[in-house]
Amino acid sequence: MGNGAQAAGVGSAQALEKEALDHVWIHSAEWVRLAEQNGLRVFKSAHGSTLVDIHGREYLDGIAGLWVVNAGHGRTEIGEAMAAQAAQVAYVSSASYTSVPAVQLANVLAELTPGDLNRIFFCSGGSEAVESALKIAKQVQAMRGFPKRYKIIARRGSYHGMTFGAMSLTASRNETYFGPFMYGVIHVPSPNRYRNDFGLEGEEGDLMCAEYIRQEIENQGPETVAAVIGEPISTSNGVHVPSPKYWQRLREICDEYGVLLIMDEVINGFGRTGKMFATEHFGMQPDLMTMAKGITSGYAPLAAVAVSEKVFEIFTEKKDVALGHLLTFGGQAVAAAASLKNIEIIQREGLVQQSAEKGAYLLEQLNKLRSHPTVGDVRGLGLMCGVEVVRNKETKAKWGRDSQFLKRLDQLMNEKGMVTRVWDIVHFAPPLVVTYEEIDRMVQIFDEALTEVENEFASEIGS
Repeated sequence: MGNGAQAAGVGSAQALEKEALDHVWIHSAEWVRLAEQNGLRVFKSAHGSTLVDIHGREYLDGIAGLWVVNAGHGRTEIGEAMAAQAAQVAYVSSASYTSVPAVQLANVLAELTPGDLNRIFFCSGGSEAVESALKIAKQVQAMRGFPKRYKIIARRGSYHGMTFGAMSLTASRNETYFGPFMYGVIHVPSPNRYRNDFGLEGEEGDLMCAEYIRQEIENQGPETVAAVIGEPISTSNGVHVPSPKYWQRLREICDEYGVLLIMDEVINGFGRTGKMFATEHFGMQPDLMTMAKGITSGYAPLAAVAVSEKVFEIFTEKKDVALGHLLTFGGQAVAAAASLKNIEIIQREGLVQQSAEKGAYLLEQLNKLRSHPTVGDVRGLGLMCGVEVVRNKETKAKWGRDSQFLKRLDQLMNEKGMVTRVWDIVHFAPPLVVTYEEIDRMVQIFDEALTEVENEFASEIGS
């Protein structure tokens, strides 16, 4: 699939690539490497689970853009809904007003989210949602009479965004360029059944991670801790699926110490894990829940924080105090219209259930690749799966994210017609509309590419 017939107008395509290299700042890529290797890919169209570049080459989208395009590419009815809304009203100030689609969307989200997460604060993206949740949590604690509760407990390996506050929570933050970070952030162990920090297995290891959070609250002083934040299933930390008892115990701990619990559903939400929200797998409810990405399937920038009635009630008691926070494009009308149509599609086509069923099939097929000498572990839930690629299966030694082995594996998978994130974890998270045939092809591409790269680096495997 990857090397189809060249499309007409290659010359103009090459000129467009040159213009992109000259003017577009690709967010997380090394510009010199892109320029020297001509590695910049420009896409012109997409449909379902397939991306098409400006040369006419087709690629299976193995990561749904970036865990975003849940409803699939090429949904013209979402574009039509956006155009219709833009023709009516595109923007009103979120500081003092709202719009019809924003009201409708808030109502839909209040119905979809677990429990009493009924108050919706709109943002433009996942990082903004995390920033907003932090500020809400800190202000609520202060308004409740606890002004010294400013500390935030996050988890090792976590990813919560790249704005300053969100980056302060993110485990891979760049201290060299951006430190010192927001004061009062503490990182604790995260559930990891392949490399548990305590040498424990299964649920026992998960519960020890929860216990560690309890101990850290005690260590910091409960009167100083505002909130605990974590992804229900952390993608950046390797798609480890914890026991429901982990989250249930963490809920009990937060309640015991008066600490707010923030669950980051930016990646997990809107069907990705086989439930509308991953929180539903764990039989509990957070105090605040962030969401983005799949909320519009990438057709417009939008995010939100869902806040429980219990947390919001302080603002109803102190009516003269407003939240000290504002985002210009929060709840933008065209984006809200896109989200409403996107959610309608997800529900109408049963994409949440499809994610559960197809995800189970994907995981089954990936497990067949455990015979590879470099496949250390396979895990996931719904259409959010990952394969951990290792140098040595016995010692679980890593290749290193910048290793030539992983770079070559990424290159080969691209050449064979699939794009995804190839780090020490190879991610498989296609749009929820992916077909079983496309899943088979994705697994085949990975199998073939891994075999080739293992042969090339045979002398290094096992070391």
